[in-house]
Amino acid sequence: MMKLDGLLSAMPRPLTVSGAVGELRVEGIACDSRQVKRGDVFFAFAGQNHPADRFVGAAVEMGAVAIVSEEETQADFGVPWIRVSHGRRALGAATVAWYADCLRIARLIGITGTNGKTTTAWLVDAILRAGGAPTGLIGTVRYQVGNQPLPAPNTTPDSLDVMRMVEQVVAMGGHYLTMEVSSHALALGRVHAIPYEVAAFTNFTQDHLDFHGTEERYYDAKCQLFAPERAEPPKVAVLNADDTQASKTPLVASTDAVRFGLNETATLRAMNVDSGLHGLRFDVEWHGKRRPLHSPLIGEFNAYNLLAAYGICLALGISREQIHDVLAVTREVPGRFERVDSGQPFAVVVDYAHTPDALRNVLQTARRLKPHRVITVFGCGGDRDRSKRPRMAEAVASLSEMVVLTSDNPRTEDPLHILNDALVGLQRFDIPYTVEPDRKAAIQKAIAAAEPGDLVLIAGKGHENYQIFADRTIHFDDREEAIAALAARGFATAAEGGQ
Repeated sequence: MMKLDGLLSAMPRPLTVSGAVGELRVEGIACDSRQVKRGDVFFAFAGQNHPADRFVGAAVEMGAVAIVSEEETQADFGVPWIRVSHGRRALGAATVAWYADCLRIARLIGITGTNGKTTTAWLVDAILRAGGAPTGLIGTVRYQVGNQPLPAPNTTPDSLDVMRMVEQVVAMGGHYLTMEVSSHALALGRVHAIPYEVAAFTNFTQDHLDFHGTEERYYDAKCQLFAPERAEPPKVAVLNADDTQASKTPLVASTDAVRFGLNETATLRAMNVDSGLHGLRFDVEWHGKRRPLHSPLIGEFNAYNLLAAYGICLALGISREQIHDVLAVTREVPGRFERVDSGQPFAVVVDYAHTPDALRNVLQTARRLKPHRVITVFGCGGDRDRSKRPRMAEAVASLSEMVVLTSDNPRTEDPLHILNDALVGLQRFDIPYTVEPDRKAAIQKAIAAAEPGDLVLIAGKGHENYQIFADRTIHFDDREEAIAALAARGFATAAEGGQ
């Protein structure tokens, strides 16, 4: 329990306060009117199609004792109305104050970057769980507390949902919560004021310009994780020394740095990297001491993810023995270079790559496996940065022998318009390609064309089990469609690989 004036003192200064605050006692915080309990302060946010006060009446009926909003009240709801300049930042500051006792016990890890966040978070959580205590994981593939998976509507949820998960972890006797921190979350204030003990920057390439507008703003958003406005900066920053932008992330004087990579500038370094279908083998050098590591993850790009996880766990004080033992057995994240095996004489791989850099990385990995041909199925998302579409196509065409261009999640855009944008890049290369807007048919065509020794890469959606159109969202899983297409060719002797 906390007095309302105490909660207000933790937030950025309100613009206006209507109604008497006085000795009003607060029992909790809510930002969803359906979850309000008696005594809660309700944070009211405007939506795309409704004003902030649309659900305030329902919240007050449920027992809300005060309202916080960016908007002026349009009616007298009989409770104090606190107007703030930035609602989510106010929510973050209030939430951190409310859960201060949990935060004295919890240890939070935040991971940002264009690519590799999901795999790195997955690996870190696996290492921490090996310590025996419950952990929390927030990411693109899933949210999880202890052994219980939760729905994952966003890569990074609002601060209140984060802190509720922290509370659950602490209540179960755990300490660690590892989370992907997206640039959207940082820019929108979803994680405002949350204190991270360790923060990592995996890499930086062009993405999300539809939201941020410029690469500079995108980069600045990422950097907020390391120099937060209303939180203690991380004790340790784990940075990719081989990435120009990540390596120069501005840090405050109190933040130590672990710089990982394959080159000599790294303090945590992978040496003698051997990548193949067997996975990855390399020596990990840390403070002059080398130790061999063999991981089942495939692809040199995963060496960076393994190093990032390694650096994070070293920063947390985890022993090198525990780190090595877990990394040696932790398999791929669902939808990240995930193999689909039905006994066919060619490889089929599903991957989430949906940026030019990620596609280039995954295709270079595929080529290092020395297939006879690489056949790539890919598309571009609708309502997203149009400028990356031809660059995605160029990356695919430059590293494939055959391409099937199809739909990803068209959202509100005409799929044919998206395909035309990508075709500009595809037609710069003299390779055979097919344009098939129906993703199911596209996967069937690619697998029907595959010959012994080929590798079929189905890129873009990875773990996702849906496809979003303007008027509907349907169930769609690339892995399921690949298995069905293989069955149509008479291959149905094994379950999906990598599970």
